[in-house]
Amino acid sequence: MMDLTQRQWVKYAVMHPVEGFEDMRWKKSGSLKIAALIIVLLFFGEIAFGRLYGFQFYIAYDKTFNIIPYIVRSFVLFGAWTVGNWSVCTLLDGEGTLKNICIYSAYALIPYTVQLYINVILSHFLIRDEYVFMQIIELIGVGWTVILLFSAIKSVHQYSFGKTVLAIVLTIAAMLIMLFLLVLLMSLIQQIFIFISTVYTELSYRARV
Repeated sequence: MMDLTQRQWVKYAVMHPVEGFEDMRWKKSGSLKIAALIIVLLFFGEIAFGRLYGFQFYIAYDKTFNIIPYIVRSFVLFGAWTVGNWSVCTLLDGEGTLKNICIYSAYALIPYTVQLYINVILSHFLIRDEYVFMQIIELIGVGWTVILLFSAIKSVHQYSFGKTVLAIVLTIAAMLIMLFLLVLLMSLIQQIFIFISTVYTELSYRARV
């Protein structure tokens, strides 16, 4: 196996979906800093896709900018995937650590992230009749990421094909449970905040009277 720099390992993993992550595992390669950078780029890519897309393809009807949906689509979903996969695969005797799951999963998101930026740029140059080219780019980006993500989970945990499929299905189920609990928690916090605010307003009013 070759000796590569951290940046070269990123390119190698993305361009060689079958053996890329396997070689990374044996060489104990991968950078948390690069993984964090990829997720940050994904975050800004989601914002660009939602707010800067060409008007002939997409019109944003909301007048105010809300950053929460973009945080959820990038940081929250990625965090839920990482923690969910680590939790599930711990029960399935997976060999991957939380750090490696985070790094490999982030590397796998590169094609999806790149297609976001490419399509945002193309949306300002192409006409509606050429939208098929953007759809092809999106399909390639999403499909490539799915293949890389499958290969990443298979390699990091040293699973068979069938066990990898099972692990991914259970990870998605774990993500849904975590997101559901998160929504309940946020709702509870909101109710507590409203209650405290109401009590404070009432006490302030009575104190003035």
